[in-house]
Amino acid sequence: MNTQKPLKTKVSITLDEDVIRHIRDLAESDDRNFSQYINLVLKKHIQDRQAVHQGEGISGAQV
Repeated sequence: MNTQKPLKTKVSITLDEDVIRHIRDLAESDDRNFSQYINLVLKKHIQDRQAVHQGEGISGAQV
């Protein structure tokens, strides 16, 4: 069993101010920091997209 934490890489991105505000609010309400919340949302998005490509996703879901 692998007990090591996943490798993290620091990145720099540019986001709209309203997106930042919403993410901060959502992260706070979920008791997470900004980076943790973005990581969580991106992982979920990747899983959803993979499911769509495998024919298991929500029909008509496009981003």
